Amino acid sequence: MPVPSLAFDLTRLITRLRHPSPSGIDRVDLAYARHVLAQEGARFGLVSTPFGPRVLARPEALAIVEAVAAGWVEDLDADRDPVYRCLATTLGAGPAAGAAFPAPHRDTGWARRRIQARVTAGTLRARGPEALPPGTLYLHTSHLRLDRPGRFDWLYDRPDMRAVFFLHDLIPIDYPEYGRPGEAGRHRTRVETIARHAAHVLVNSRDVGERFQRHCAARGLAPRPVTVAHLGVEPVFRPAGQGPAFVPARPTFVACGTIEPRKNHLALLHLWRDLAARHGAETPRLVLVGRRGWEAENIIDLLERCPAVIDHVTEVSGLSSHGLAALLRSATALLMPSFAEGYGLPVVEAAACGLPVVASDLAVHREIGGAFAHVLDPLDGPGWRRAVEDLARPDSPFRRTLAGKLVDAALPSWTNHFARADDALARTICGPDA
Repeated sequence: MPVPSLAFDLTRLITRLRHPSPSGIDRVDLAYARHVLAQEGARFGLVSTPFGPRVLARPEALAIVEAVAAGWVEDLDADRDPVYRCLATTLGAGPAAGAAFPAPHRDTGWARRRIQARVTAGTLRARGPEALPPGTLYLHTSHLRLDRPGRFDWLYDRPDMRAVFFLHDLIPIDYPEYGRPGEAGRHRTRVETIARHAAHVLVNSRDVGERFQRHCAARGLAPRPVTVAHLGVEPVFRPAGQGPAFVPARPTFVACGTIEPRKNHLALLHLWRDLAARHGAETPRLVLVGRRGWEAENIIDLLERCPAVIDHVTEVSGLSSHGLAALLRSATALLMPSFAEGYGLPVVEAAACGLPVVASDLAVHREIGGAFAHVLDPLDGPGWRRAVEDLARPDSPFRRTLAGKLVDAALPSWTNHFARADDALARTICGPDA
């Protein structure tokens, strides 16, 4: 049962158009925006500004959400995705070296200006939080602006309202070495903002929920009720034979995620240099899907200057979800050697496409993929090499075993996710004893 009145925070969606494709958190934010704004009952968008929150009516909020989605490449079919088409041609026909991938097909500068004009016009007309009906639930599903606690002080002026926040991870706190300088302190502030205002907290995994509760206890923060809702797999991620795919010229492995130290790309590239020395022209291919991130200079040096890497590794960004799904259906296996994850969405997306998964031995990977993934210590270089070589062999028994585990795997869905989330929201609006 949807809550009677809900205000969804649109701020992150509005600020993210500069990227041609969304991050994992962006995709969750978009899914929630579309879900709650389509529900019955009073629905509003809320935009955080330096002058206080501005409230948008449902039609204006929906128009902004769809305008932002149009600036990304999420809904582009694989056969119309120029990045995927170039990738399929390159990997299916010849060497990956020197592949010239097209620029993102969207004019994001123009789209961003259009959205900004729409937002500016809408917020100029918008009222403050006093426009929200009594008892409205405030829902914030990204981490944006939580490191600016003053942006949320307006909630003190509306004691009739309850706030629900989605916490995606505590990685900057637990692993500060993987973040930008000062990010650990900013994330502690975000968590404290959540703990100060939340009537309920949504998390994407049991691991994140437990880390949140331990952090609150250690910092003397009041405990908050938590609901675990595994992130769903979009319908576009479906097995071979149920969507576009191509036949690669050589075994092809995929790693998904922003290129940054936490994702352990450096180990993969050193592994591929070793594979090239061992196998020469028969070296499998590796496709890195994701834009370049921060503190990645050593990784970029290998991508741009190491001949063995240049010959056998393809870097691509700007794929649509349809293009990514088609790539996963075409590949040999997904490699996910991360040192830390809040969830690890590529693990379940690959599984939905029938693709064997080799992942680092993390609590969250065991939680979401323990039934089908082969897990390895992220520092076990020989183990990762053996896994890749075994999977790359023609008619590989190891690959058949991993693929067989996917047949009856119960994968998370957005339907189940939102059933749990909606139940938590309904219980929250009814009060802590409901």
